[in-house]
Amino acid sequence: MSTLFDITTEAPAAPAATGPRPLVIGIDPSLTSLGIAGADWADAVRPKGLTGHTRLAWLLSEVKDRTKAADLIVIEGPAYGQQLQAGHHERAGLWWLITHTLHRAGIPYAVANPHNRTIYATGSAVPAKDQPKTSRARIAKGMVCTFVTEQLGIWCEGPGKYDAADAAVFAAMGLDWLGYPLLDLPKQQRRALDGVHWPTQTVAVAR
Repeated sequence: MSTLFDITTEAPAAPAATGPRPLVIGIDPSLTSLGIAGADWADAVRPKGLTGHTRLAWLLSEVKDRTKAADLIVIEGPAYGQQLQAGHHERAGLWWLITHTLHRAGIPYAVANPHNRTIYATGSAVPAKDQPKTSRARIAKGMVCTFVTEQLGIWCEGPGKYDAADAAVFAAMGLDWLGYPLLDLPKQQRRALDGVHWPTQTVAVAR
């Protein structure tokens, strides 16, 4: 089993593989719009009207139901830059609940950060740096969503489209690392894989 403390950025990516494609799920954890996606689908889980423990339990149940057969999970890491923002304490609790549940189930998970995701989708950690500072984050999210729609072929729409798109990129990254890339991407984008904390234990790539 893996934990946050026995994962590494040094585990080499698998060579190009053949056979059944493993089930890789990407997760963009959020209290209000949790993104979750696979190789050909993406969704945003939105707990309307729920708060506190009830919301955490509902979100965890949704994640468990959609990941129980997964070979690998790629989840966005904690946002340490948001520690002073409202809700940070509860968001951190959700992240630990999810990863501990995966740990107990013996499902390997990798931890990526937002820059890894954006580089994989656009080739740059700050793809909108030539735009006004107040607009860069929103424009970058749109670029990631465009990548998912136009290159991965996964349509993301509605209030949670950016969260679903983020999760889809994480899933694509996990498949790429295992040797089942969904796209033939240039090195400028694939370098994002080097910054992810991949699990050290063997990941089953076929059932």
